Amino acid sequence: MKTITLGSTGITVPQNAFGALPVQRVDMETAVSILRRAYEGGMRFFDTARAYSDSEEKLGNAFGELFQTRRDQIYIATKTQAKTPEDFRTQLETSLKLLKTDYIDIYQFHCADTCWRPGDGSGMYECMLEAKAAGKIRHIGITAHKLGVAREAIESGLYETLQFPFSYLSSEKELELVRLCREHNMGFIAMKGLAGGLITNYRAAFAYISQFDNVLPIWGIQKMSELEEWLSCMDQPPAMDEELSRFIEKEKTELTGDFCRGCGYCMPCPAGIEINSCARMSLMVRRAPSAQWLNEHWQENMKKIEDCLHCGQCMEKCPYELNTPELLQKNYEDYKRILAGEVKVS
Repeated sequence: MKTITLGSTGITVPQNAFGALPVQRVDMETAVSILRRAYEGGMRFFDTARAYSDSEEKLGNAFGELFQTRRDQIYIATKTQAKTPEDFRTQLETSLKLLKTDYIDIYQFHCADTCWRPGDGSGMYECMLEAKAAGKIRHIGITAHKLGVAREAIESGLYETLQFPFSYLSSEKELELVRLCREHNMGFIAMKGLAGGLITNYRAAFAYISQFDNVLPIWGIQKMSELEEWLSCMDQPPAMDEELSRFIEKEKTELTGDFCRGCGYCMPCPAGIEINSCARMSLMVRRAPSAQWLNEHWQENMKKIEDCLHCGQCMEKCPYELNTPELLQKNYEDYKRILAGEVKVS
């Protein structure tokens, strides 16, 4: 297994890391079991956030005792969505307490819509410096979904890591961010390596990202079966070969264009529409076939699209600048055809 060094942080870990957003969806016992198995299997980097409900608490329960003797073997990255210095300090103390650690390896501004800078009047970057000086954090990072914010953060020289969506469906613009991070000696942490569930071939996903010597993927994991797939890559990492290359090119052709990544930043919807699922239902039905997509629950959710207020809030919040109401309507029309048996899906 190849190791990756996250730029100027000096953090060097296997190129196979754990994204802990999904463990908020399972009970404590299951989450702790999965997290400990990930460590035993060789994973050393774990990414979470204050916004992921009880994810931090689950990491703390999984690793609290290990931190007593092996803290330097486990790298923890978490995030804050604070917009004021007061909230920043409160969230940081909460994270430290729940994670059961004295310091956080990488503390990140979460889904930043601005590049905080010293002297900008907000006091936010100064909070990072204050926390670093106090030994509560080791490195300063930022996560973004908007290309402009990401590029500004890289070029500012203020951040040691950038976390951004990256997979084999990424465009040349995302590839440029990877190159810029390398040039600026900045770590690149890849979220959404499975494009929010649209990529279902873990070997292809892994082989693609492994081509980049400065990218650390954090795979979202909530099942032991999913974890075991990623751990199987530790001893026998899938390499890009002709077969996987052809497969990825076919995937790119099928998924080119505007599609919902399922990030959920458009939520909540004033009309009660579960946008991050409904706006990509056609793809999910076809790429991850399951009878559940056609059950009464999802039929009721999709029908709510009829009540769309066309208020534009989802479009304003979408980091990919999608025409979300239009996507919802297209998915609803397709969904009705599938229910009526006019369109067959495997």
